Amino acid sequence: MLSSEEKFARRRLRTTYLSSVISIALVLFMLGLLGLILLNAKKLSDYVKENVNVSLIFKDNVSESDILKFKAHLDSSYFVRSSKYVTKEEAAMQLKEDLGEDFIKTLGYNPLLPSIDIRLKAEFANNASISVIEKKLLENENIKEVFYQKSIINLVNDKIRKISIVLIFFSIILLIISIALINNTIRLSVYSKRFLIRSMMLVGATQHFVRKPFVLKGITQGLYGALIAILLFSGTIYLIVNEIPELMDMNEINVFAEVFGIVVLLGLIISYISTIFAVRKYVRLKTDDLYYF
Repeated sequence: MLSSEEKFARRRLRTTYLSSVISIALVLFMLGLLGLILLNAKKLSDYVKENVNVSLIFKDNVSESDILKFKAHLDSSYFVRSSKYVTKEEAAMQLKEDLGEDFIKTLGYNPLLPSIDIRLKAEFANNASISVIEKKLLENENIKEVFYQKSIINLVNDKIRKISIVLIFFSIILLIISIALINNTIRLSVYSKRFLIRSMMLVGATQHFVRKPFVLKGITQGLYGALIAILLFSGTIYLIVNEIPELMDMNEINVFAEVFGIVVLLGLIISYISTIFAVRKYVRLKTDDLYYF
């Protein structure tokens, strides 16, 4: 039969171990969410950039067949993501809806010209690249004008750049805090066994022999913490997707796999390194110093 003191000691060890795992899990959970945001940041940025519209306005005497041939040529261009041919009639109908009145009746004719609306690939959705593309397109004598809103493109790129800087800065800060929290959690766990470590050293155990069980335990804590973090992460995503189904388009399976892999890897690496340093500290301490830490 175990004495009450032994039962209390075992219960305390289980509580310490459980609290360490939970602490690691919560930190990794937050890192996982941030990782998902970062992995999707480029997709979101590309999505916004690729929806910037550039219109090629054709001259009135250009035939529809010539425009369609040029559209086919555009679709194979290195800078075009997609294109859409807009006839004079379609442009008039759209403008009529926007204005809320029939301007053709007022003017007596349709002044609009046929056009092709193109969506550029994300890497070309900036004013410098568009300016080069514009010069190239205007070499075609059938094109009257290349229209795009420079101010909006500048605004989009400026906002995306600022948001990216904030996300990267926040990620670095959170990673540092996470490493510190996991490190302190493991150090406290090792601290509770500092006298056991010293006793093992006094009977002739090598540093490697002393360190091995603690390292294995630290890695196990990191793995369990990562698995719990993944479960929390999966539950959170499930609830979010139920509320906002459109988010599923932004989060493919391979993205989740990357985040899960990063969470597990961080849990193992940080736990391993923290355990190594924590045990090494108490291995080198003198017996009298153990009472002051």
